[in-house]
Amino acid sequence: MMDWTDRHCRRLHRTLTRRAFLYTEMLTAEAVIHGDRARLLAFDPAEHPVALQLGGGDPAKLAEASRIGEDAGYDEINLNVGCPSDRVQSGTFGACLMLEPERVAACMAAIRAAVRVPATVKCRLGVDDQSPEEGVFRLVEACAAAGVRLFVIHARKAWLKGLSPKENREIPPLDYPLVWRLKRERPDLTIVVNGGVASLEEAEAHLAHVDGVMLGRAAYHSPALLGQADHRLFGEGETVSPEQAVRAYLPYVRAELARGAPLAAMTRHMLGLFSGRPGARAWRRILTVEGARHGAGQEVIERGLTALAEAAAAAHHAERGRQPASMAG
Repeated sequence: MMDWTDRHCRRLHRTLTRRAFLYTEMLTAEAVIHGDRARLLAFDPAEHPVALQLGGGDPAKLAEASRIGEDAGYDEINLNVGCPSDRVQSGTFGACLMLEPERVAACMAAIRAAVRVPATVKCRLGVDDQSPEEGVFRLVEACAAAGVRLFVIHARKAWLKGLSPKENREIPPLDYPLVWRLKRERPDLTIVVNGGVASLEEAEAHLAHVDGVMLGRAAYHSPALLGQADHRLFGEGETVSPEQAVRAYLPYVRAELARGAPLAAMTRHMLGLFSGRPGARAWRRILTVEGARHGAGQEVIERGLTALAEAAAAAHHAERGRQPASMAG
């Protein structure tokens, strides 16, 4: 989710769910150590609980980056050894590290020694032609021996040869039962499944076999589903509507605009909020076109909400017009 789950995105998602654990986009240890920390690591306190996701393969650098992340206030440090992008491979980290489980374990041992917050791993089932035993099972065993207790498993192999990262999102097929098997064999560990989960119904089905479910693209492109998560999955609170989420997000938008952030940096994460609803196309158009203009402010969002309300009223009127006279009253 690099370039997607930035602080504006996470703050929006927090208006929809209080309980879901939020993760940053992956940041390299080098960037955290040597880059603009104020920009890279900034987050709103309302985001808690939130994890810092790191990429890297050097134990000492990962330990240093983890200390910086903990000092910045993050609730968890997560090492990503599942990303197959070309940028990651060229840096000798991400999914290619699944070929070196002992090195990953050394990295995790260094991170755990450096911080007090939980240190976790996000990985794949394996790489290319690796068997599950040589891939995810061996990696989990090595990292568990180093004290790691929580693993997020993307239920698809990373394919580093012959497939683009985009193609690798569909090929090879997902293998959820393999992740379920890992949980059966290691009930002492917290196992979270990831990859291709498109709805809360699917998430509920997985929770019969594992401890948690991570949503990525589904939560980004259709964030309204997060508004049901606390009530359905945690048994807490009421469903949060997209309109309620937008209203709750507006004070943050105003504050960020006052600090000089462009409106489009925030509205780009809101485009899918009303997917499938009357007026969704107008909402996306207003936010995309008007939100990109210099000096655009929250009035753009207000116009989007007005267009949605008008479209909903028109749809309701048309529906009543189609009803039999006795029903329409």
